[in-house]
Amino acid sequence: MNKESLYKELQFKAVRSSGAGGQHVNKVSSKVELFFDVLNSSSLSVEEKSLLRKNLANKISKEGVLKLSSSESRSQHNNKEKVIERFFELIEKGLIVPKKRKPIKISRAQKQKRLENKQKHSSKKNLRRKPDID
Repeated sequence: MNKESLYKELQFKAVRSSGAGGQHVNKVSSKVELFFDVLNSSSLSVEEKSLLRKNLANKISKEGVLKLSSSESRSQHNNKEKVIERFFELIEKGLIVPKKRKPIKISRAQKQKRLENKQKHSSKKNLRRKPDID
């Protein structure tokens, strides 16, 4: 994964931020939205695209576009830097291949011990009950 080639494929849009801010909020477009087309990216391999689609399924739209936004700061420049930073962190996490789970065989002794413990626990609970007088 080459960060520079990914950066060239990013699209940005500045919009007005929501929430409180007084007169300033109505004049300035400080919120930055980042768009990245995962499906049509030339810097990602087919395997990387499928891995990202799987791992970031809740953040990628049906069209295959990843959308992130930042409105933490009143500065558009700072918001752009923050959203780019978050984008690269997200891509790095999304490209991590999970390790295969190796099932282990439980030994007969372990099974026996577990069943004995369950039996002891059950008898302990039964002894705590009120006596059944009939």
